[in-house]
Amino acid sequence: MQEQYRTVAHAGVHETEINRSRFLCALAPAATEQEAQDFVARVRREHPTASHNCYAYVVGADAGIQKASDDGEPGGTAGVPMLQMLMRREVRYAVAVVTRYYGGVKLGAGGLIRAYGGVVGEALDTLGTITRQRFRLATVTVDHQRAGKLENDLRATGRSVREVRYAEAVTIEIGLPDADVDAFRGWLADATAGTAAFELGGEAYGDV
Repeated sequence: MQEQYRTVAHAGVHETEINRSRFLCALAPAATEQEAQDFVARVRREHPTASHNCYAYVVGADAGIQKASDDGEPGGTAGVPMLQMLMRREVRYAVAVVTRYYGGVKLGAGGLIRAYGGVVGEALDTLGTITRQRFRLATVTVDHQRAGKLENDLRATGRSVREVRYAEAVTIEIGLPDADVDAFRGWLADATAGTAAFELGGEAYGDV
């Protein structure tokens, strides 16, 4: 699995004009391919009179799903450079739709490639990206007496506390980088005088 990846901070639109053509790049995070396709369909509905609504998306931390469409532009001049920009920036779980309103001046193949790739790069710069890091999920179980201090200590040391559940004992779910697991076991034993139970779970990604 990838140790980390970048994704779009939030959905938004960046607009630029090149030789009288308007280029609007709509970017959004997309957790699944279906989410990406739904976003493309929504943008197309919003711009039914546009000359082109080209798109590219990458789903999966390992970029397992990649799709691109030129939507009527000459082959390889729109969707592919958009996809290449997402990949070059290591952006995953994201979808980009570039809507073009033709302004009467032909850009040529090279101009189109620069325009479509460039507007995606500008949109990423404008809207911002966030980095997500791979974590091991782990569960700490501790008695009520120690739970409050332990939770505070976890947060104070920068640990990722994902969920706290209160029952007969208190269960705290945390995220740990793989490299920290052994050191954390020692820290936890010291912090709770050896009374806390520690169980490793699966893997997930969280914000850095």
